[in-house]
Order: sequence, then C-alpha cells, then structure tokens
Amino acid sequence: MKYLIIIFFVFSTSVLIAQEKTPEDFGFRHLQMPYQGTVVDILVKSQPGEESKEKPLFLFCQGSLPQPLIKYDEKGKFGVFPFNPDSLGMDYHLVIISKPFIPVIAHVSQLNADYSYKDSTGNFPQGYTTHNYLDYYVNRNIDVLRYLQKQDWVSSKKLVVAGHSEGSTIAAKMATIYHKITHLIYSGGNPLGRILTVIEQERAMETSSTTPIAEEQFGFWKDIVANPNNNVSTGDTYRSMYSFSIPPIQYLEKLKIPVLVCYGTKDAAGTYNDYLRIETIRNRKDNFTFKAYIGTEHNYFPVKSNGEIDYETYNWDKVAGDWRDWL
Repeated sequence: MKYLIIIFFVFSTSVLIAQEKTPEDFGFRHLQMPYQGTVVDILVKSQPGEESKEKPLFLFCQGSLPQPLIKYDEKGKFGVFPFNPDSLGMDYHLVIISKPFIPVIAHVSQLNADYSYKDSTGNFPQGYTTHNYLDYYVNRNIDVLRYLQKQDWVSSKKLVVAGHSEGSTIAAKMATIYHKITHLIYSGGNPLGRILTVIEQERAMETSSTTPIAEEQFGFWKDIVANPNNNVSTGDTYRSMYSFSIPPIQYLEKLKIPVLVCYGTKDAAGTYNDYLRIETIRNRKDNFTFKAYIGTEHNYFPVKSNGEIDYETYNWDKVAGDWRDWL
C-alpha cells in the first residue's frame, strides 16, 4: 500500500505539473480586469525585450465559437492569432481578449473537435451563452482599450482594431462608438448580416425544388425577430443571432477613419463585400480600401476547381502582411 500511495502521488504531481501551463509559457503577458461582475482575460503579444517600449495597440477580435485563446498539446501551442504576429509586432503591441467564461488556456484533450470548450454537461458554459451577443463584446472591448491605454507602454497616437468573421462586426461597431480607434480592418465579414450568410450557405447546397433547405431559415428568422432578446440556448441564442444579423454596413457607412475590407471571393459573404465595395464607390467613400483574395474561402484557403478546399496552402500570413503594408 505504501508503494501504491507513492506511485499515486508521483503520478498526480506529474499530471498537475503538466496542467500548470500559463500564457507566459507561450510568450504572452496575461492581464485581467473586472467587467460587469466577471473577470476579463487579456493577452498581449510584444516583441521580446520590447514589452515596455511605447507602441500603439493592435486589437484582434476573433471569430465565433467559445475557444480558449491558447490551445496546446504535447508538441506545443496552436496559433493564438490565425497569423504569425511577429511582423505586426514590430510596430504594435498585439492584443486579444478571451471569450466570456471560457478558460484562457486549455489542452486540446479538453476541447471539442472544433476546439470549442465544453463544460461538464457537454454544452457551452451558460455564462458564455448568456454573454455571447454583439453589444456585450463591443462595450467590453472598449473598456479593455480604455484600461490598456492608461499603461505607460501604450502609445495614444494610433489605435488599430481588426476583426475577422464574427469579430469583424464587433470591430466595425466599436469603431462607430470609440473615436480613439484610428484604423479599422474588416475581414471575412458579411456587411449585410449573419443570417444572410447562413441562407447563402444553404442555398449553395440546394440542388432542386425538392430540397429547399434554405427556406427553413426564413421561418427561423421570423422566430428570432419575434423574440430578439431570448437568451436561452445551449448554442447561439436568438439574442446572439439577431445582434450579429443587423447589417454591419450600418456601422461601416458612418466611418470616416481609414477602413480596410478583406475577403475571399469564394466565401459565402464574398458577393456582399463586392456590394459594399460598389456602394462605397457610389458614395465616394475614399477612406475605404478593398482587398479581395481571388478564389479563396472564408479563412483564405484556396478553393480548387472541383470545390474542394486546399488546406495545404495557408494564406493568413500573407493577409497579415497586407494589413501591415496598408497600415
């Protein structure tokens, strides 16, 4: 029994040590601040040795799903940002903010196949579900920026906010409210709203009038519009879907700061970004720049002629390089 106890103690200790990973282990500063009775986790990526050097902020608003910011396995960490941050880090302190009630760091064995976090019931945590809507993220992120801009290592001369997919809508609305934002990067969004992307994706799968799968979404949308504040669900709530389906073009068209719009032409929202481009030209909005990645999908992977996605060709670092050139 004595030897069993020793073996168990050694095993338990090794498991505990393996789980005690911190953001600092992966080269990030981990900051926290209170917001509406909760704790917000903030990761800051700076060039090594330049953590105290005064630089402007580059806030990246990530897409949907309750994923931990840092996901790791025995080989190391997965990318916190979808791009290598080193290039942008030459000029900025890069910032990313956690999803509510989701751990900032987790081993992939704790996650679903899509790297989303599940609680003990196998569902998204209730705290995440009830806070997962547009205005929560917008107001929280602005509070984070106000907090960070008080730090002596942050320059107030420039403030860049970028968002991809769901994050593009968050970033766009932030820019209409927080006037210290000097540059906006709107990536992979649908300027006419999320529900239209859902319908477009299902239209693409329809093959005949006998399979009108997209038609069901119109009934779903009617239910959402009738109950836009319904916040009860094990996934996306009506409140979340409604808030992200308000056309972001309403926010974008108000902006006078420089805006870069990036999108894959094979994305379900690609045509609607073309429409935004047409409208900005018609309205003589010369503060907009557009970068269309021809033949790529939502995350900038090329789409082959047979419709398959080429996951071997990773374009995110090129996209981030284009962001830096534009800035």
